[in-house]
Amino acid sequence: MSSCKRLAPALLCLFTVLCAASNAPSTARAQSNLKKIRLGIAATSVGFLPIYAAYQRGFFKDEGIDLEIILMSLAAANNAFFKGEIDYSAGLTGLALAAARNYPAKILIFTVAKPLQSFMSRKDIKEPRDLKGKKVAGSSPGGSATILAYQALKHFGLEPGKDVQVLPMGGSGAGRLAVLEQGVVDASLLSVPENVLALHNGYNELIFLGDVLSFPQNGFGTSTSRIQQQPDEVYRMVRAALRGLLFVTDEGNRDAARDIMMKQWHISDGKLAGEMLAYLKRGLAKDALVSQEAVQYFVDLTRESSNVTQPISASQVVDFTFLDRARKELRGGK
Repeated sequence: MSSCKRLAPALLCLFTVLCAASNAPSTARAQSNLKKIRLGIAATSVGFLPIYAAYQRGFFKDEGIDLEIILMSLAAANNAFFKGEIDYSAGLTGLALAAARNYPAKILIFTVAKPLQSFMSRKDIKEPRDLKGKKVAGSSPGGSATILAYQALKHFGLEPGKDVQVLPMGGSGAGRLAVLEQGVVDASLLSVPENVLALHNGYNELIFLGDVLSFPQNGFGTSTSRIQQQPDEVYRMVRAALRGLLFVTDEGNRDAARDIMMKQWHISDGKLAGEMLAYLKRGLAKDALVSQEAVQYFVDLTRESSNVTQPISASQVVDFTFLDRARKELRGGK
């Protein structure tokens, strides 16, 4: 064997090592160039699947963002946002109330157009009228579950506080399912996946609110100062979230979306995950399109449930300019 042939494997090995060494710093630099952003999410609802899909598929990193998703209660999310401890908040009712009280904040995107909640009742309660004189679980005062519980009861012709007692049960849908199972309440307004779990456990679905109400949910917003000072970052956050929504709503990604759901919510049953995804798709906002009327309905209900008398328009609460731009760009200018 010639000396050149003997050297070839060693040179190839050295070349491989040098290439790896030269690529490592660039990869490290790429990671270090990502901007750290903190997003507070105030629920475990699978309505946040588009955001988690964007996170797990690397869409935020594509946009130069190292996103940290922090699960916290609505009250904690509101408090952290107002203190500047998180950069973006998914506590949309809190952002709407902030705008009503002249705090400069805007909602940037909704990923859900219709409520993903079901009114689930004890096994012996089969009709909405049977709730009269009973107790139902809401969320924290001003929270989405409380607001929607009131609207659902009115839809049944029942007066909240008079015909039915709505108990403020702060926390997650899992907590509202637990108090239903413990017999503390007679019914609960449960989001996906808790409504599907309750159905599997023999509880009755009196109504799926997405069939009777339009109530945008499950997006995020930020302060107007951030919008003014860091518009490129805001645009990239919105663009990544929209990419996540488009990914989840694409039927060709059904299996991948289901797998993300199973991983994020620790679901081992693929059939159950498929049912949850089907519920979710009944309420997702296609292309994140939400009407001005639906936003106004969301604002009015949020304001009324928190006893805020000052009227406020939808335009004071939302800023869809970044979303409009992202939508056009991702749809090829259409």
